[in-house]
Amino acid sequence: MNQREFIGDSRAIQELRKLVRRVAQSKANAVLIYGETGTGKALVAQKLHEQSERARKPFVDVNCASIPADMFDQELFGQDKGSFAGALSRKNGLIEAAHGGTLFLDEIRGLNHLAQTKFLGLLDRKSFRRIGAVHDVEVDVRFICATNQILFQEVKKGNFRDDLYYRLQVVAVNLPPLRERGDDCFLLTEYFVARFNKKYNRAIKGWDSEVENVFRAYGWPGNVRELENLLERIFVLESDDVIRISHIPPRIMREFEAASNAAVEAEALPAGLTFQEATEAYQTKLIKLALKQHGGRKAEAAAALGLTRHALRHQMSKLAMR
Repeated sequence: MNQREFIGDSRAIQELRKLVRRVAQSKANAVLIYGETGTGKALVAQKLHEQSERARKPFVDVNCASIPADMFDQELFGQDKGSFAGALSRKNGLIEAAHGGTLFLDEIRGLNHLAQTKFLGLLDRKSFRRIGAVHDVEVDVRFICATNQILFQEVKKGNFRDDLYYRLQVVAVNLPPLRERGDDCFLLTEYFVARFNKKYNRAIKGWDSEVENVFRAYGWPGNVRELENLLERIFVLESDDVIRISHIPPRIMREFEAASNAAVEAEALPAGLTFQEATEAYQTKLIKLALKQHGGRKAEAAAALGLTRHALRHQMSKLAMR
């Protein structure tokens, strides 16, 4: 994702902005970011660096999953000359490269047990030892770690040290999935459309109302990255000046239709109701569905229903809803 800012007005994103600012300006030297694939963990790490007193120092980005297990020690901690056959000179590791700044370790669960042990010692002592060295090296680094899975599950499986897990858990940032961000999906769509118009020299103006219905109901398992990739695909393959329902891949349409059918079944009303009773029952179902889709946040549910928050509360009171 090339996104440089938090795009969105949902309460989840507003709270995330505040939390990132607070953590960035703190003295915490270790931060753990949780988030599903595509939620923007790297963007949050970058913001934690940019909004901190370390902003003018290095930001070193490391994807732990891309480093072979037998190379972790060498890559992170470096080596001294003669530490093993072929080590003809001293090599500083990525930790030293981030001195004074931030080291972002994406997919932290990929660290092997030896690297986990050394990393825990580094967090506690703020020093480490290169491979083959006899003296410790002191460093001043903020470590930002990220994972797209529940790390405690790896602890229970024995794949991740529990003491390191609890050390990282002290300051944790949880990223909301796109499906819980209400109409942020459309603000992000506007952002990506503007960016791709410039990149591909196009003039796409917007999208059909049918597309909006699909985007609103779809679960976005790949989150912001999936939305971005879908829109770029449309720019590459389609020639219309508006995003149309026919541009949406069949896989997404199948999921949308399945969700729509389930919603219709869930909204079926009992027989024998008067018109007034049926109207109130249907209104209750609509409000409950909107609240569920927006995590119980009344302001966002009201906006999705085309109501003010005051009007929604009045309607809920009228329907005897809590």
